[in-house]
Amino acid sequence: MKTYAKVFTKAFPYTIPVLSGYLFIGMAFGVMIEEKGYNFLWAMLMSLLCYAGSGQYLAVNFFVPGISLMHVIFMEFMINIRHIFYGLSLLERFAAMGKKKLYMIFSLTDETYSLFFITKVPEGVKEEQFLFAIAVLDQAYWIIGSGIGALLGSAIPFDAKGIDFAMTALFLVIMVEQFFEKKNRPCLLIGLVCGLVCLLLFGAKNFILPTMIGIMLLLIPGRKILDQNEEEMDDAG
Repeated sequence: MKTYAKVFTKAFPYTIPVLSGYLFIGMAFGVMIEEKGYNFLWAMLMSLLCYAGSGQYLAVNFFVPGISLMHVIFMEFMINIRHIFYGLSLLERFAAMGKKKLYMIFSLTDETYSLFFITKVPEGVKEEQFLFAIAVLDQAYWIIGSGIGALLGSAIPFDAKGIDFAMTALFLVIMVEQFFEKKNRPCLLIGLVCGLVCLLLFGAKNFILPTMIGIMLLLIPGRKILDQNEEEMDDAG
């Protein structure tokens, strides 16, 4: 227990940006789900068991009669398909984590994934414990934010129209952070170009899946080149 207390203490400062973001976007989710007639316990339970970020925002819109199960499954798959690629890129790092590996796969969000790649493991801390602490802290922030938002929504009723833009704003912040990491810029540019091209070709409602496929087709063959460039940047730095 003392070991994990030390690890969580070490990991906490690195998760503060996620804390500040997740509390507010979690609160926005809580407000949205409360508007559908569900109290704060349901909001926190969903964030515990269906920890999906933007997928939860989308799911709130399905809490109405007339929505087919297949429609829900397809839309959630479309918006969360990126997590397949997240998991594939981290299989080697998760391989030695034993039973925790299942939780690590479940807990992958855009923000947690970003932290895994831009954060250096502090000295005196095992990598697997450090990554686990980050994942647990990030989900805890989201759960707490969801509960607070639902409580506020029930106590202070207000129009929640447009509040779901909070998730988009957070994605933009992550993109800016990635841009300032020089080694991440090629991947960022590939994602932007694929997204823009597919948006023009397939439209706003159908561009997500083609974008992910395009990114995969470019990144997998170009992995060696990107890894080589990263090593050169590390040597130069």
